[in-house]
Amino acid sequence: MTTTSQTRRGWEPALSVRHVLALERVLAGEPEVVAGAGQLDRPVRWVHVAEAADVGVMLSGGEMVLTTGVLLAGDEAKQAEYIQSLHRAEACAVVLGLGRAFPTPPDAMRLAADRCGLPMVVLHRPFPFAELTEEVQSRLVRQKFAAVSLSESVRTALTGLITAGAPLQRLLDEVAVHSGCPVVLTNVAHRVLATAGERSAVDDVLRDWERIARQASARADGGWISAELGGRGERWGRLLLCGYRGGTATGRLLADRAAEALVLHRMLGGGCGHSWEEESAQSLLTDLVSGVVPARQLLPRARAAGLPVNRRTFVPLVVPGRTADELDRVLRLLGMSGLAAELADGACAVLLSLPRDQDPEALTGHFAARLRAGSGAVVAAAGPRTAWDEVPAGLREARHVADAVADSSAALDLPAVVRLKDVHLRGLIRLLREDPRVQSFAERELDGLLREAEPELLNVLRSYLATGRNKSRTAQLHHVSRPALYRRLEAIQARLGVDLDDFEQAASVHIALLAHDAQQG
Repeated sequence: MTTTSQTRRGWEPALSVRHVLALERVLAGEPEVVAGAGQLDRPVRWVHVAEAADVGVMLSGGEMVLTTGVLLAGDEAKQAEYIQSLHRAEACAVVLGLGRAFPTPPDAMRLAADRCGLPMVVLHRPFPFAELTEEVQSRLVRQKFAAVSLSESVRTALTGLITAGAPLQRLLDEVAVHSGCPVVLTNVAHRVLATAGERSAVDDVLRDWERIARQASARADGGWISAELGGRGERWGRLLLCGYRGGTATGRLLADRAAEALVLHRMLGGGCGHSWEEESAQSLLTDLVSGVVPARQLLPRARAAGLPVNRRTFVPLVVPGRTADELDRVLRLLGMSGLAAELADGACAVLLSLPRDQDPEALTGHFAARLRAGSGAVVAAAGPRTAWDEVPAGLREARHVADAVADSSAALDLPAVVRLKDVHLRGLIRLLREDPRVQSFAERELDGLLREAEPELLNVLRSYLATGRNKSRTAQLHHVSRPALYRRLEAIQARLGVDLDDFEQAASVHIALLAHDAQQG
């Protein structure tokens, strides 16, 4: 959990012209902005006291220049040139102390400052410039020290997380704590791979991501600060601080430190062995399946990740026993849009995004056929969804179907695409497996075998019922003779106290066995 002090320490505002004018010592001089009022948020890099008319050649940019103007009095051309030289040197502001040379703001300087947008401030009361320089310089030094301290703090925290094998998301969360703003990680195509920060602020950034993504790469103003990610001669992506509220220099330092850590994290294997793209898809699909985050809130993430979402048909799939890499290769080979990721139970979820004018059933079958040709995989599919809000329910349905067929492929001739209607009673039992009444029923019906711990007899019973009570087929599956099978069936009936030739009793035992297997699974 982050504390308020932790959250704030990374984004103390940079010292701007406006902040300087609000200092108590400066207010004692009764400052008045007479030109360039729209540029008061310029950052102040340093404060320089100078009376020389050619002071511009002594500046390197970002200075607030303090002067009494004693060498400018009586020469309007020189006054205008003085302002223009400050503008060329990229000074942030000029402060003129009235009294010694000018009783009122000189029009030539004011008009020149207005034309070039340079903030010009006059002090109506005598004011010791030394006090202002001391105040501002000490604040700037403290900020520089704080920036270095922040940089080292970030480096230490991220290095510790990498050493502990933390996943990418944990590192980004730490960066967001220090920066106090949304953090976005993208690939080179500007597709969002991961985000961190306050959820509502992140959603605001992602909602219009297509428009702002490319603009953000070319700007470092307004708190949009980016750092390139790459290594071994190639670029991998970009880290973006969105709306950083501290100084630009501090933000760049923070972004650079974070980028260094992320590159190291990736080169060391990423903590969990997945690529950033895989982690991104996994996070999104896991959130969709869980239903913890409303689907509508996940829509900006899906769009920013490159998944087409406007006027599309979504087909949720779950493929047991395959990797996300395999499924991604098939998607690319077929030119289909979708996300693939491994779920917590080892199965892979796939979310196909298809144009509305294409047949989702045919394309799903095409995908499954191509996958089965290479690996013999079974694809569990939910019905097509045209509304994004229905996708989570569809993914849960596909997962339910996959669960239902997980242990039945040896006994059932499954099609390439298995749907809810194909799993029949097994699907219903899987759906109800957590119901205490179903669990009690299974324990009661199978008590004679479960109490005696007879796994071999349970396997024979399972095959016998799955084959429709076909004794010849069951004997073949267990490599025993018919008489040996009869003896085992007699033992099963004796322990359970049932007659398996009676359809109702056999059906009851079959349902109990399906429920037992579902609970074990």
